[in-house]
Amino acid sequence: MVKACLASSYYSHFISATGVLGFVFVILILVLSLARLFYCYFFKQEGVYLLDFSCLTAPPYLRCPSAHFAEQISLINHFDGKSIDFMIKVLKTSGIGEETCLPPSLHCLPPNVHLQESLKEARMLLFRVLDDLFAKNQVNPTDIDILVVNCSGFCPFPSLSSIVVNHYNMREDIKTFNISGMGCSASIIGVDIVKDLLKLRPNSHAILLSTEILSTVWYGGRDPPKLVLNCSFRMGSAAILLTNRKDCRQRARYKLVHLLRTQSASNDGAYNSVIRKEDSQGITGCHIERNILCHVREIIRDHIIVFGSMILPLKEKLRYVFYHFINTMYSDSSLKMKKDKYTYIPRFGSVIQHYCIPASGLPIIREIGKGMALTEWDMEPAIAIYRRFGNQGSASMWYQMEYMAVKRRLAKGDKIWLFGFGTGLKCCSAVWECLVN
Repeated sequence: MVKACLASSYYSHFISATGVLGFVFVILILVLSLARLFYCYFFKQEGVYLLDFSCLTAPPYLRCPSAHFAEQISLINHFDGKSIDFMIKVLKTSGIGEETCLPPSLHCLPPNVHLQESLKEARMLLFRVLDDLFAKNQVNPTDIDILVVNCSGFCPFPSLSSIVVNHYNMREDIKTFNISGMGCSASIIGVDIVKDLLKLRPNSHAILLSTEILSTVWYGGRDPPKLVLNCSFRMGSAAILLTNRKDCRQRARYKLVHLLRTQSASNDGAYNSVIRKEDSQGITGCHIERNILCHVREIIRDHIIVFGSMILPLKEKLRYVFYHFINTMYSDSSLKMKKDKYTYIPRFGSVIQHYCIPASGLPIIREIGKGMALTEWDMEPAIAIYRRFGNQGSASMWYQMEYMAVKRRLAKGDKIWLFGFGTGLKCCSAVWECLVN
């Protein structure tokens, strides 16, 4: 009986002590949860939100149909018959449309590529899209805290960012940056710079400007690898309004989810595949090597493997391990045909709904689409924008995003993959989540 009472007393004390410990444990969990919420609300860095963007539509009088382009180059004395035939052939095979536009300086005979004309072109491209962006969003230029301008071929001083600050009389403490020489990947690089700056500057607005000044990249010589850009590059610019302000999240159109940059500039072949240099006559132009697609395939493959590890689900990652194992087994060249059956192509459709890829010509669009296993529907924005506007460099991806919005392709929660590669060579990817229908 005594033993039973002692046992009963022991168990009651144990249960009481356990209950107290459990209560303390629950209180501790609640305190930690509240502390975490408090930290997330007051101290954690806000994400990067895209409020709006504007894309340039050039005036109709700057239109350059194929027949007009062919007539123009035939009247320019420094092109011979072989050069003219080469450019007309590139123009036809590229799939460019009849509504593309060239700046006023390239409608002259011969083209006026002096500094003043390039500055006029820059003001036309940058100020028009900025005026539209400020008007649509009722934003004052003095509200902007960060300004990033990217233009690969034209780098004057004062810089393009200083020209914008001067024109709009922006604040003295605005942080300005100018990016040059980065090619078609420059816009995503600009987003990466803005993302890092917004971490240091809470409650800020940032503007990213993407464009190319064509009068500086026009080539007046006879070297075929340098004549390609004359045929496909056309006018275009985009102004993007980004923010990390809490009070702007409700009206934001997109949120930045992922961003990745890779490059292969340490590889001599990739480094020299797109390079600006003089020809035998001392005329400067952008030289594009014939084997550039080989280097592009390699860097895209390496980039996609790293990018896929960031965003793909576990099932797709296991699939990659399986294919890698099979390819290792069939590494012998005699088994190459059997190995080709097990070429791994990631299935990004499980996490990505829309794609903005480099609009550098129909053959390149389709080559990239094939490597990424894209459907005709996936490639439609890039093809449509190239046919209507031509190759606009880094601004092209924003035209594609606008195309998707106008065509009502986007739904809330959809992911959009902006993919670009530029000189170096380098690859860049940014994934945006659509916040509105």
